[in-house]
Amino acid sequence: MEKTSTGIQENVASLLCYLFGWVTGIIFLLLEPNNKTVRFHAFQSIIVFGAFSVLWIVFWFILFIPFLGVLLFWLLDVLVFILWIVLMVRAYQGQMWRVPIAGDMAAKWAGV
Repeated sequence: MEKTSTGIQENVASLLCYLFGWVTGIIFLLLEPNNKTVRFHAFQSIIVFGAFSVLWIVFWFILFIPFLGVLLFWLLDVLVFILWIVLMVRAYQGQMWRVPIAGDMAAKWAGV
């Protein structure tokens, strides 16, 4: 594995793009101007977890509908947790696994 301009191995930097969702995505996007693999993971993290952040806000307002809101909020949390783990594992393995729609956008913006 090659090192990035931050001095971190490419697969570790790719994993770290997902560690704190869109926040670490933005950090690595700013820190890594050259490595297309890391930039892909940073963009994908920003898109995926940014979208889920918006959904969390929407579901927060739906929580006022007792059963439906709690159920949707819980299902979203489980889905995001599973996706988060899968993205970090695949990034560490050196795979550029694309989440539908978000992955295509990230690949285009990263120049992959």
